[in-house]
Amino acid sequence: MVTVARVLVDSPLPQLDRLFDYAVPDPLSPEIVPGVRVKVPLRSAGRMIEAWVIEVVDIAQPERRLSEIDSVVSSVVVLPRELYSLARRAADRAAGSAIDVLRLVVPKRMVRAEKAWLAAPVPEAPTVPGDALAWAEAELSGFPGLAEALGDGERVAVDAPPRPSPSGPWGAWADLLAAQSLLVLSRERSVVLALPDHRDRAQVIASLQRWLPDEAVVRDDADRSGPERYASYLRLRHPVPVIVVGNRSTVYAPAHDTGLVVVWDDGDPLLSEPLSPGVHARDAALIRQELEGSALAFVGHTRTTDVERLVQRGWVREIPAARRESPRVVLSGTHEGAAPGQRVPSAAFAAAREALTHGPVLVQVSRPGYAPVLVCADCRAPARCTHCGGPLRATRPGRAPDCTWCGRTYPRWTCPHCTSTRLRMASSGSERTADELGRAFPLTRVIVSDGAHPVTEVDERPALVIATRGAEPIARGGYRAILLLDADKMLLAEQLRIGESCLRWWSNAAALAAPGAPVHLVGVAGPVARALATWTQSAYARAELAERAPLHMPPTVRVATIEGTAGAVHTAIGHVRDRLPGLPADAVLGPVPQQDGIVRALVRFDYAAGKAVAESLRASVVEEALASRSRAARAARNGGERSARTTLRVRLDVPELDL
Repeated sequence: MVTVARVLVDSPLPQLDRLFDYAVPDPLSPEIVPGVRVKVPLRSAGRMIEAWVIEVVDIAQPERRLSEIDSVVSSVVVLPRELYSLARRAADRAAGSAIDVLRLVVPKRMVRAEKAWLAAPVPEAPTVPGDALAWAEAELSGFPGLAEALGDGERVAVDAPPRPSPSGPWGAWADLLAAQSLLVLSRERSVVLALPDHRDRAQVIASLQRWLPDEAVVRDDADRSGPERYASYLRLRHPVPVIVVGNRSTVYAPAHDTGLVVVWDDGDPLLSEPLSPGVHARDAALIRQELEGSALAFVGHTRTTDVERLVQRGWVREIPAARRESPRVVLSGTHEGAAPGQRVPSAAFAAAREALTHGPVLVQVSRPGYAPVLVCADCRAPARCTHCGGPLRATRPGRAPDCTWCGRTYPRWTCPHCTSTRLRMASSGSERTADELGRAFPLTRVIVSDGAHPVTEVDERPALVIATRGAEPIARGGYRAILLLDADKMLLAEQLRIGESCLRWWSNAAALAAPGAPVHLVGVAGPVARALATWTQSAYARAELAERAPLHMPPTVRVATIEGTAGAVHTAIGHVRDRLPGLPADAVLGPVPQQDGIVRALVRFDYAAGKAVAESLRASVVEEALASRSRAARAARNGGERSARTTLRVRLDVPELDL
């Protein structure tokens, strides 16, 4: 018998996404345990590469001599078996590599942080004060059955209360998440909170810090330095419960004895991982719950169709509030000439004027900048850059327009359709809206909050707050009125989920209103507007599912995108059809040409066929990678340029489909 370590090498090559056996040298035997980093030789490449030890086993002496592990990078067990199992399952579901998932989770090693962690004593388990537990139980009492569901390890969907918190400058939803966390932590189990952006994380941390010491809450996000991230990750390796607050990759955080995973606002695109294999935080959380048996809560002001599908199938239990809460939403039609700028109806204008005598007013707009879209003043054709074809914009009144793509300036622009030299502003951004409303409300503070001018909080004093969607600051006590402008323009985007997205943007903004304050939705009607006005977002999600089912559109089915050369894409589709002989003819859409000789195809399939499709596409990726390597080797032998670039890319469960 011989002792071998089965390792996962840290390589982006898809053909290396499996465990390799390496002999364990006697001098290194005490240090080589599952979860440590090592360096191993690659025979084919003739170099050393880092790898993770997944398991150490005794096997019969193989016929072929095994390569030995070269060295141990660190004796600290950084990769627990549970994390590898989760990464493996998530990667397999998405036809990707486990190492690509682990790169998102395990920070780069920092020697000083590691030495400090080894020298520090094991922290004591945090204690939830009695008054904190009483507060948490009172908060959760508004959702009958929620506390019991968290203790039983259930999967639940909860609609958050749409109002500001009475305790501080954060939303009531942050108190709800904090209450769930305190309850689970009091049972000596860890909590993992995955939130889209830094604003959400700051609100939850502020709510938790009223009851817990700083060491009981661990931040896990990319906003900090490398040593801080690695130190926080090592903190999770201590056998004590903790509350982890982070972004989309936090759903993988290896906290000790996790009792609850919470995904807040799962419809936010920031929770969709753009890097390969592109596993959404919602899907990773579902896989983790299945593996660990911890409770899982999807919380938001709106309900995505993905979560609603799980609710209808009985996989997730809906827990409604004992007392239904909703903002006072007013549907306001546009009325030309009723207000300055012809964008604000008279009723909304009057509501804003009245509210400004008591406190701040929020105005949500669709685009940042001054005039993000310009058109010809005579023929109304969109103004485009003659170099790259990008749209022209105006950054200031009277300033020459420039291209939003390449930045070229056009002091003497000429329309290619009618030769006119006059431009017209076709839309108003946050800065132009601030100018217009600033003139309409003289002697009033005007605050702009967008990507270029981030503002996280405003006080109770009267002010006009002009914000783009998702950049709305928190107002202490809530806004006295909210105006949702450009709603019709937001709905014009040619995307499958645009209705869901708009409802989420508007609902999150409406939840910032003070109790009883009016929320004016300007210029739209129809199902999305009615869902906001009646605060029935889950009913809208059910209606969306019913409409998509006959069309076989996600999330009623899963969708895989395949990009590559025409030959590689056709081969991959052929393998899928061989694996699923009963796949309907209309399940494959395309291929259609893209750029540089690349084509793209979509494959729609049922959830039951997900494993077969993922395995087939993964095999096609590996096959194409090996073929690319062979082509590169032949080119090198013939004196040509060596390029082993893989031309086939696949992604399952694309977050958004353009229509």
